[in-house]
Amino acid sequence: MVDAATISQQQPAGGVQPDAAPEPYYLPGADEVEVFTQCHAQGLAVMLKGPTGCGKTRFVEHMAWRLQRPLITISCHDDLSASDLIGRFLITHDGTVWQDGPLTRAVREGALCYLDEVVEARQDTVVVLHPLTDHRRQLPIDKTGEMLQAAPGFGLVVSYNPGYQRMLKDLKPSTRQRFVALDFDFPAPEAEARIVARESGIAEPDARALVQLAQRLRALHDRGLAEVPSTRLLVAAAQLAVRGVELRRACVHAIVAPLSDDAALAAAMRDLVDATFV
Repeated sequence: MVDAATISQQQPAGGVQPDAAPEPYYLPGADEVEVFTQCHAQGLAVMLKGPTGCGKTRFVEHMAWRLQRPLITISCHDDLSASDLIGRFLITHDGTVWQDGPLTRAVREGALCYLDEVVEARQDTVVVLHPLTDHRRQLPIDKTGEMLQAAPGFGLVVSYNPGYQRMLKDLKPSTRQRFVALDFDFPAPEAEARIVARESGIAEPDARALVQLAQRLRALHDRGLAEVPSTRLLVAAAQLAVRGVELRRACVHAIVAPLSDDAALAAAMRDLVDATFV
């Protein structure tokens, strides 16, 4: 069953319009904003592909703000069932009541529904998305006998990390071909430095040094580093530094330690930290 930590909902409260919320900061890398906008206008489902922490979730938050749509985010995992998405009957003191799941709420309300790391979900769960990704735009609710038509504004977005999950899991071709795909990667160095500085408040020279470190560490991908440092990790290190943690120590705690438990690999990464911040 999906718990409260698995689902987040970004939508107006108390009658406040979505565009009254502050704009989620996002720096476009190519034409992804234009393509996503056209996909939403045509009712096309969208797949975001890219490494961990490269900005996929922030992009969806930004697009929900631009399109003035509520956003319901679901973090997928191995135990995610179709009932967790669609809904279930709950037993109350005076009988049973139906409770919509997050996917059903999004379909009813015309919200954007974002399934983060969708391949982590079971295949029988992913299949329930199929009728929403073609011309039907419908969600069958077998337990209630309802055939729910997607409300205007509904959009389905999924994401995954192909570099990591290709070795473990992947989407079936029959599922992949139901989506328009947008490829994401880490921003260009200049743009990544701007993002780190903007998100953390760190000085731009230090932001550029963090990005330089990230580029050096990312070169270790072919030497046993399963996951390379993300922009998210750079921001975390910068936030520690802004609050008084010495920058080298911030990099060790926020970048090196989360990436690997291998002693030799961690030592090599610490050497790169020392070489960057001489």
